[in-house]
Amino acid sequence: MQLSVSAAQEIADALGCPAPLLDVTFDQLRTLLAVCQSGSPLQAARLLGREHSSVRKQVDTLNRIFSAICGEPLAVKQGRGQDYLFTPTGETVAGIARAMFTEWTTGILDRRRRLGSTITVATTEFTIDFVAQVWPAVAEEFTRREIDLNIVHVRSRELWAQLDAKNVDLVAGSIPAGPGPDPIPDAYEVLEWHREDLALLTNLPLHDLPVDAVDQQRLPTIPLLAPSAGLIAEFLRRWYGPDYASQLRIVAEADNIYYGLALLRSPLVRGALLATHATAQAALDGRLPGGPGLRLVRLTDDYQPPLQVLAGIFGRKGERQRYDAHHPLNLLWNALTAHVTARQ
Repeated sequence: MQLSVSAAQEIADALGCPAPLLDVTFDQLRTLLAVCQSGSPLQAARLLGREHSSVRKQVDTLNRIFSAICGEPLAVKQGRGQDYLFTPTGETVAGIARAMFTEWTTGILDRRRRLGSTITVATTEFTIDFVAQVWPAVAEEFTRREIDLNIVHVRSRELWAQLDAKNVDLVAGSIPAGPGPDPIPDAYEVLEWHREDLALLTNLPLHDLPVDAVDQQRLPTIPLLAPSAGLIAEFLRRWYGPDYASQLRIVAEADNIYYGLALLRSPLVRGALLATHATAQAALDGRLPGGPGLRLVRLTDDYQPPLQVLAGIFGRKGERQRYDAHHPLNLLWNALTAHVTARQ
């Protein structure tokens, strides 16, 4: 078989590779990146969970190899307690290593995804039950074909980023959505599970908040426990603008529901926590650690723009169509669809 010119050149380049470079391992390059990120072999050892001496030995080995090849080491020890100084050669090699690991990881994960040996689903704390309800419908087939189902945690703010990075195949999560079919970015598809409103969970006494529903004008007067990012923050941003923190009376930052509930149980804060209606009700019912003295206050339906929480399964548009009907991604998606249909 005659090789093309480009293929022949690739083989010639590989055969012409400097012999010392062939001794460099993935593990050594990973260590180099850890040192580059953390600043020193000691910090890198903690990051990697290995012995300090092992990391220093690998850095010394790489320094010898690249000194022989390029005439310059990669990283130079400075004074006591100071970070290593990366030389121009070191910065170049670290950049090549980063790109190489990204390319390898992306390529291998893509092959595993196409072969269907592993399916990775990201969920929030409040959507994992939905996936668990569907699992029995595919468990036997997945077990028979030795398909691994990986479940990983995701925050709502990371939903699109996890799909874009192809770290996961599907995300079970929530987004703010207007009434009716809500447009999502063209790159994704959604299997809608349900929608619900936000509500306030509060420890304020009745004489401080003597209503059972709060409108959009009154909300800024109420001491709020609010997150700085994520699903609830996106509601506030859409209702009160990007500088919503200056428009509202935020008395504590609560980036997750459990910390917010702990603050409400404490004597430190008197205010109201924005949450989904179901979450607030779960705290009152004792299914979440709410505690006594809390009550649920609705939000009126006059908020502009009108928004609800859309909970569903999100995937990359067009990806399922590239696989046959028996691919695990299609089996799982079809089981999820059947479960949603049965609930309606």
